[in-house]
Amino acid sequence: MFASVGRFSVRYRWAVVLGWLGVTAAAVIVLPSLGSVIRNDNTAFLPRTAPSVEAADLAAPFLLGGQLSGTIVAAHQDGPLTTADQRAVGRIEVQARQTPDVVSVRDAAVSVDGEVRTALVEFSSRTEGGGRAGAVAVARVRSEFGAPPPDLTVYLTGPLPELVDQQHAATQTATEVELISIVFILALLGVAFRSFLAPLVTLAPAGLALALASPVIAESAKLGTQISSLMQLLLTALVLGAGTDYSLFLVFRYRENLRKGLGPRQALETAVERVGESITFSAATVIAALLSLVLASFGLYRSVGPGLAIGIVIVLMIDLTFFPALLAILGRSVFFPSVLRPDGPMRGRWGRVAVRVIRHPVIALATGATALSGLALCLVSYAPSGFNPGGYITGSDSQLGEAALEAHFGAAVLASTDVVVAMPSPVWENPAVIAQGEDLLESTGLFTSLSDALSASGLHIRPNGLAYAYRHLGPPADLPPLPPQGSRVPTDFYNAYRATAQFISSDGRILLYRVSLRAGTPGSTAALQAIPAVRAAVSDVASQMGATANGVAGQAAGAADVSTISGSDIVRIVPVVLVVLTLLLALVLRSLVAPLYLVASVLLSYLASLGFAVLAFVVIGRQLGINFTLPFFMFVFIMALGEDYNILVMTRIREEAARAPLPTAVATAVGNTGTTVTSAGLVLAGTFGVLAVTTSGQIRQIGTGLAFGILLDTFVVRTLLVPSAVVLMGRWNWWPSRRFHESDPVVGYGR
Repeated sequence: MFASVGRFSVRYRWAVVLGWLGVTAAAVIVLPSLGSVIRNDNTAFLPRTAPSVEAADLAAPFLLGGQLSGTIVAAHQDGPLTTADQRAVGRIEVQARQTPDVVSVRDAAVSVDGEVRTALVEFSSRTEGGGRAGAVAVARVRSEFGAPPPDLTVYLTGPLPELVDQQHAATQTATEVELISIVFILALLGVAFRSFLAPLVTLAPAGLALALASPVIAESAKLGTQISSLMQLLLTALVLGAGTDYSLFLVFRYRENLRKGLGPRQALETAVERVGESITFSAATVIAALLSLVLASFGLYRSVGPGLAIGIVIVLMIDLTFFPALLAILGRSVFFPSVLRPDGPMRGRWGRVAVRVIRHPVIALATGATALSGLALCLVSYAPSGFNPGGYITGSDSQLGEAALEAHFGAAVLASTDVVVAMPSPVWENPAVIAQGEDLLESTGLFTSLSDALSASGLHIRPNGLAYAYRHLGPPADLPPLPPQGSRVPTDFYNAYRATAQFISSDGRILLYRVSLRAGTPGSTAALQAIPAVRAAVSDVASQMGATANGVAGQAAGAADVSTISGSDIVRIVPVVLVVLTLLLALVLRSLVAPLYLVASVLLSYLASLGFAVLAFVVIGRQLGINFTLPFFMFVFIMALGEDYNILVMTRIREEAARAPLPTAVATAVGNTGTTVTSAGLVLAGTFGVLAVTTSGQIRQIGTGLAFGILLDTFVVRTLLVPSAVVLMGRWNWWPSRRFHESDPVVGYGR
C-alpha cells in the first residue's frame, strides 16, 4: 500500500502539492479561527452531576446568565459619584440596552463609600463561548462609554468580557509559541542537515498541517466540542513537533537511499514504502491514545483528545502525500550544499554506542532502569495543586474593572466561596433565619470572613430592619439607583438594602453567603483539600436552618471536583491506553512479546518524567503541588509519542534481522536511525519546552514534564533499554512469528 502511495505522490507531485495548498487556503478563509472558540474556565468542563456544578445551578438567580454576563463598573477617582457621574452612568446603561446582542442591562449596586456604581449586562446566546460574536458585542458595549465626566472611569468586566480578553491573549500567546518553536526547529534542523533548504522543506508539512488543523478543529466546536487555550497551545506543540518528526523519519531514509546510489525517484518511493508503515503506526498510537480520552468524565480531556487527534490525522495525511511530492519536485537540491557521500551500514556515534550496549546488555538495561526508577521515587512527594481557571489578563479592561470592584466592595466579592441554601418559604418576613445561618457558619471555624444579606455593601442590617425595608420599599432588585425624592430612608441604608438582591433571590427562597476559607485563597491547594470538610459543615448548617437544599460553589469547590474527577479518569483510561498501544505494536511488529517490554519501558519513562516534575516544581521549586492535568496529559503524550521512536527503531531492527544476526541487526538499526531519532526527539522536546519558557502555571508544568519525558525516551529508552532488551530476548522478540530464529551470542561488532 505504501509503495502505491509513494508512486502516486511522486508521479502527480504538482497536483498533490497544489491540492493541499488550495484546501488549506480555503479552510483558513472559510472556517473560524481556533482562538475564537476558546473557553478557559476549567470548571466549565465538569459534568452536570458534579457538586460544584449543582451548587452553581442552585445559585443561578445571582449569576445573571453565567458566561453570557458582564458587569459595567463606573468608578469615581476621588470621592463619591457626582450627579453628573450618575447621569453619565444612566446614559451608558440606556445605550448599552440598545446595543445588538445585549438582552438586558440591570442596575446593580453602589458601594458603601459611594465611589463605585455597577450594572449587570446580559448578552444573547449568540455570544456564548466568546468568539467573533462575543468580541464584537463586548467591544460595542465598551464603545458606548464614550467620554465620561472628569475623574469617572468606566470598565466592562465579568465572565464574557473576561473570556473575550482571554481569547485575545491566548491567540497572541499561541502565535508567540508557534514562532519560537519554528525558529528552534529550523536552527536544530540546520545543524542536523548542514543545508539551507532541507530544514525549511522538512518543517513545511508540519506548518501546513497546523494551518489546516486549526480551523478544522475550530469548526468542530459547532458540534459541541469545548476548546480551551490549553488545547490550542498543545496543538501547536504537538503538530509542529510530531509533524516534523514524521518528516524526519522520511527525509533521513530518503537521504540514506540516495547515499546508497539510488536515483531520486527510486530513493523517494522506497523511503515511503519502508518508512510509511512506521509513520502510520506511530501516528496511530498517538491518535488511539488521544481518542481514548473520550472515555473521560472531565470535559477538558474529552475535548482535547478528539481535537488533537484531528491534528495528527492531518499531519499523517500530509506527511505521506504532500511531503513526498514536495521532495520529488526539489530532488537532490533539498540537501544543498551538503554532499551525499556513500556511507556504510553503521555510522557515527550511535553505531558505536549500540555496539557497547549489545556487548553488555544486562549492565545497560540495569543502568537505564535504575536511573528511571530513581526519578520515579520522587513521586512520594506528589500532591495535586489548586488552579486559577482562566485568570484576568493583566492590564485588560476586565482586570481593571475587577480591581475596582475589589477595592470598593472588598476582596471577598472576588476571591470568595459561595455557600447556597434553599429555604422552603420566603425569608422576607422571617429574616432571622439569615442571622441563624451566619452564626452557624461562623461557629464552624472554617471561615475567616462572611458576608450575606445582613452585611451587604459593608453596612450591617438587623433582621427586623430588613423586614421593615421590604414592607416599605418592596423587592430590592426593583429599586432605582437613587432614593426617591422626599424619601426619609438614609442613603447608605438604601444602598445596603438594594445590595441584598445579590444575596437573596427575588422569590426570597434562595440565600447566598460569601465566605473566605480559613484554609487559604480559593486557588490554593489547601483550599482544594478543605472542600470536603466545608461541604460537610454546610450540609449540617443547612439542616439546622430547615433548608431543602444546599451547596458550595466557587473556584475552590470546582477545583476539588476537577481533581477528584481527573483522578478517577486516569484510573479508568490508563488500562485502555496500555492495551491499545500493545495491540498496535503487536500488529506492526507481528509479535506478542516485544510489545510488552516496549510498553513497559515507556511506562517507566513516564513515571520517571512525572517524578522529575515533582522534583523540579514541588521539592526544589517549593510549589504546593502538581497541577491536576499534568499526570493525565503526561501519561497520554509520553506513552503515545514515546512509542513513535520504539516503532521506528524496532521496525528497522526487524528489517535488518532478515539479513543479519540479531546483534548485528540491532547495531546497524540503532546506528542508522540514531540521527533520525535524536533529531526528532530534540525537535519534539523543544516544541514542548517552548511552552515551559513562554507560559506559566499549569501549562509551564505540562511543557516541562513532556519535554523531559521525550528526552528520556530519546536518550535512555531508545539508547539503553530497548537495544539491550532486544538482544537479551533473542529470537523470542518475534514470537509467535517464525520468520526470525536468531539466537547467536553477543559478539564484538565495530569498525
